[in-house]
Amino acid sequence: MIPETMKTAMNEDILSTAQAWKSAGKGVALATVVTTWGSAPRPMGSQLVVDQDGKFLGSVSGGCIEGAVITEALDVIADGKPRLLDFGVSDAQAWEVGLACGGKIQVFVERLDE
Repeated sequence: MIPETMKTAMNEDILSTAQAWKSAGKGVALATVVTTWGSAPRPMGSQLVVDQDGKFLGSVSGGCIEGAVITEALDVIADGKPRLLDFGVSDAQAWEVGLACGGKIQVFVERLDE
């Protein structure tokens, strides 16, 4: 388990990076873990920031779903429509993306505007 003080410091780094990218004129999206169930690898509140070029900082799953979240974040930057993403163990997602450790996770992805 990540201590609360470390989570706060990581999220502050992520938000300051997001601000720097925005200040440089980049489109930016923020992904935040909003719900977990079972053995999800990251706690609620974990964040990942993505710029329009696909650069990212942070983690919402320890590597299990980052690629899918980054792809969705790029779409959010392009169209401005936030998304609530659901990941977990299911037949529908088994070959697409899933959490190796089991459990379920919801990630909210939003564009960060001026």
